[in-house]
Amino acid sequence: MTGALVAGLVAGYGIAVPVGAVGAYLVSLTARTSLRTGACAALGVASADGLYALVATVGGTALAAALQPVMVPLRWVSALVLAALALHGAATALRRYRSTGSAAASPTAPPGPVRAYLGLLGVTLLNPTTVIYFAALVLGSRATDPSRPLEQGLFVLAAFAASASWQLTLAGGGALLGRALTGRRGRLVTAFASSAVMAALAVRMLVAPG
Repeated sequence: MTGALVAGLVAGYGIAVPVGAVGAYLVSLTARTSLRTGACAALGVASADGLYALVATVGGTALAAALQPVMVPLRWVSALVLAALALHGAATALRRYRSTGSAAASPTAPPGPVRAYLGLLGVTLLNPTTVIYFAALVLGSRATDPSRPLEQGLFVLAAFAASASWQLTLAGGGALLGRALTGRRGRLVTAFASSAVMAALAVRMLVAPG
């Protein structure tokens, strides 16, 4: 049970930490509106992460029995997927850091709390990397036991809590934290941190017994 909780926290932070366009928008939105609006937007992002964690957990464990004969090669494929996501994230961050691209323009009229929640929820749900990440993690590891729904629930809740805590930190920091985390160097550091977490999960998946 503790393993599922820790796995969920690590998974949640692994997908949430890199500050990309959504994170930058979240910080600027909070700075331009209010903490309430920023917090609602942050929970929209975390809700999408939690939903994808739930889909991957339920779907992955449902397929686990049918895939049992090929679980060993599946773990290798899943580990390679995580490693590829880690490399892609680091390479993309480095390429953006070296480029001189300008920041995207923000909307003229900032949304209210409800619109901010729904907007960030929808934008995050459209990101296929999130579901690929959680699917590879759940299918390739034994973080949750299909016969123990409580462990599955803990994994999903922990992933949601980790994502929510990070997104709320971004929102709470507002413009002050935004200068540190959404600048060129900040995005590079957070992307590398997330890639390191994904790479560690991939290695752990391969060296774990069974």
